[in-house]
Amino acid sequence: MTATETTASAAVQQAAAKAGRERFASRLGFILISAGCAIGLGNVWRFPYITGQYGGAAFVLLYLLFLVILGLPVMVMEFAVGRASQKSSALAFDTLQPSRRWHWFSWWGFIGCLILMMFYTTVGGWMLSYVVKMGTGAFNGLDAAGSAEVFGAMLANPGELIGWMLAVCIIGFLVCSMGLQKGVERITKVMMTCLLLVMVVLVVRSLTLPGAQAGIEFYLIPDFGKLFAGETAAEQWATFGNAVYAAMGQAFFTLSLGISAMEVFGSYIGRDRSLTGEAVRICGLDTGVALLAGLIIFPACFAFGVNPGEGPSLVFVTLPIVFNQMPLGQLWGALFFLFMSFAALSTIIAVFENLISFVMDKWGLDRKTAVVRMAVTVVVLSLPCALGYNVLSGVSIPAIGDIQSIEDFIVSNNMLPLGSLLYLAFCISRKGWGWEKFLAEADAGQGLKFPAWSLPWLKWGIPALIIVIFVMGYAPKVALWLGLA
Repeated sequence: MTATETTASAAVQQAAAKAGRERFASRLGFILISAGCAIGLGNVWRFPYITGQYGGAAFVLLYLLFLVILGLPVMVMEFAVGRASQKSSALAFDTLQPSRRWHWFSWWGFIGCLILMMFYTTVGGWMLSYVVKMGTGAFNGLDAAGSAEVFGAMLANPGELIGWMLAVCIIGFLVCSMGLQKGVERITKVMMTCLLLVMVVLVVRSLTLPGAQAGIEFYLIPDFGKLFAGETAAEQWATFGNAVYAAMGQAFFTLSLGISAMEVFGSYIGRDRSLTGEAVRICGLDTGVALLAGLIIFPACFAFGVNPGEGPSLVFVTLPIVFNQMPLGQLWGALFFLFMSFAALSTIIAVFENLISFVMDKWGLDRKTAVVRMAVTVVVLSLPCALGYNVLSGVSIPAIGDIQSIEDFIVSNNMLPLGSLLYLAFCISRKGWGWEKFLAEADAGQGLKFPAWSLPWLKWGIPALIIVIFVMGYAPKVALWLGLA
């Protein structure tokens, strides 16, 4: 970056400060809130399962590789756009590239975050509901079939789902209405601290169960044979290909990159620390939570002879039965779903803040007005998902599924990968912000610097991987639509 460009960047930040741009009170607040946005339910019900399926620590090594070469660079780019512009995505691209060539992209993140909340608020409501259900003994004496009935009854009750969805929205927007420091930062710090403490307690309890060792071995001992499972060479390489795709997908999707979910937090910090170092810490915290989740789930499942299935059935059907078999099972079960609620709410609060900041920057609204308008919008748009398991259960798309699955597919399989490609293009192309400006912003401050030699990889390697993720996400669905599967 030239001296002129450096001065311009500093001037943007000074102008933002004079205009009253809110700031995080501490570096820890920035790290915890950003990590809270990344840490979600996929850390609990997907990561442990695929880790065990593909060789435990062998898969973790593969996952960490893709986290570093794929997820980390895009995260740094989102932070850099936010910090350099001192704006949310509403105005960031116009600030850094005044030609307005990228003006349309400002809406990409807003729409992506909005669609994400359309189903995530309902799923977050499930977690709060299960805290109460476990704490009041709703699963006492039930077997797997009985546990499945409880889950099914909840999904079939529109009033219950809407009620818990509203509770999640009220909590999230109430926190955001208190301001960045007094609300979002302060509450998220407490929530993330409690999340980590509850996880440690649950890990200790799970590891001390009789028979837990088998689950630990399944989960953590490297088994490279599982990366190449199969009778024939073709089957073995097919398994490895599936493991690579799972590792790429988990590394990419866990950080919610491409919809500006991280960008806004960059706009709330100064230039005293390099962005690469901060991104490494956030990725490390996200991965640590995912690994700890596995240390809760697998030892407990193996201790009681329960098959750890994938997805919601593991969390909402299998684990309540596991807790039932433990001494003080109600307590442990309630604590587990409290931890899950914190994981969901930390993401929800972070994304709500993103939406609020967008409308404040875009239309010059004060925080209270922005909160009210976005709260009404999110609640209304969340209703189809809450009703999609009952009143609107007939609405579905072949190969994708119900309303929740459709909304998830739009975000996860489309907006995240394509948005990440666009962030990449904006940061390294001459028609966007430009490589030199991005690199100077990323490296400003003390700490780990972004590798300048990585430009060829950013130009060709990351786009290739993202395209692979995008195409493979569509391949089985297209095959079904065409009658080939």
